[in-house]
Amino acid sequence: MTPGALADYGCSLAEAPSIREPLHAPVAHLVRGGVIEGIHYGSVVVLAADGSVELQIGDIEAAFYPRSALKPVQAVAMLRAGLPLDGDLLSLAAASHSGEERHLAGTRRILELAGLAEDHLRNVTDMPFDPVVREDWIRAGRLPSRLAQNCSGKHAAMLYTAHLNGWSLDDYLDPAHPLQQAIAEIVEDLTGQAIARVTVDGCGAPLFSVSLHGLARAAARITTAPPGTPEARVADAMREHAEMASGTGRDVAALMRAVPGLLTKDGFEGVQVAALPDGRAVAVKIADGADRARVPVTAAALARCGVDPAALTEFAGAPLLGGGAVVGSIRPARALDPLAESPAP
Repeated sequence: MTPGALADYGCSLAEAPSIREPLHAPVAHLVRGGVIEGIHYGSVVVLAADGSVELQIGDIEAAFYPRSALKPVQAVAMLRAGLPLDGDLLSLAAASHSGEERHLAGTRRILELAGLAEDHLRNVTDMPFDPVVREDWIRAGRLPSRLAQNCSGKHAAMLYTAHLNGWSLDDYLDPAHPLQQAIAEIVEDLTGQAIARVTVDGCGAPLFSVSLHGLARAAARITTAPPGTPEARVADAMREHAEMASGTGRDVAALMRAVPGLLTKDGFEGVQVAALPDGRAVAVKIADGADRARVPVTAAALARCGVDPAALTEFAGAPLLGGGAVVGSIRPARALDPLAESPAP
């Protein structure tokens, strides 16, 4: 995608973010019995509706890997390349699913539409992501499979896209493959910056390094796109079929149900991105990859973004227990939540 093409989005293609040690800052405190027991470092960016940076903590411009938080962008790229999915199957194409039967059935449906089978998938084999589903899977004596792995919907959609374009299937995960080149162009398009580096994600697909700022910008462009565009179709599908994009009981699905119009996607290693229909957006990276900090930090960032805190109460973080009683909690750092209480002296 050329810089001129990006003019439609009101920006030009920036240089790739710097590859350096990120200058993360405290974003959450683990408080037990009135004492800070631990500190989670990370980086947070909050964008206003006009795209300006309203709040930044840590290092929002260093190169990092968004992991699965980039899946909505990958889904947009596949739609632009001709993928004819919508609704629940499009949501599944952007999913890190739990491995429930509906996720497996949906992945099979995508493959069947392409005239393909599970054997065509090249993602890694795994057990279902959800602990309860995984336990049932093991109890039934089922082995790890490509279908059960949480990225199988994306991989099935990649195969379908390659098939429709007449591209080779066996090497669809090669960064030089036309499919992955098309995805890379849209990553640069929506983030507004060149890709810093390409590696391999956990599932085996190419993973593109951008900045946290760029990730938030991409999410905002997806949620503000005109109706009927690939971007709007992805946003609509994920919001309307939130459990297909994640799973029953997953925090990302609950968050989209709690905040009207919100699009959000998580990623391994403590990444989350979220955006509202008016372009307000947040992106979060927890330095140590801890999920226990990801959720409350994201909720606090959304509150700073203007979301009603009452809608975010259930995402404040799990309580800390001592002897079965609540003795503490994870609290956003003051830089993120100015109303956060300090530990008792």
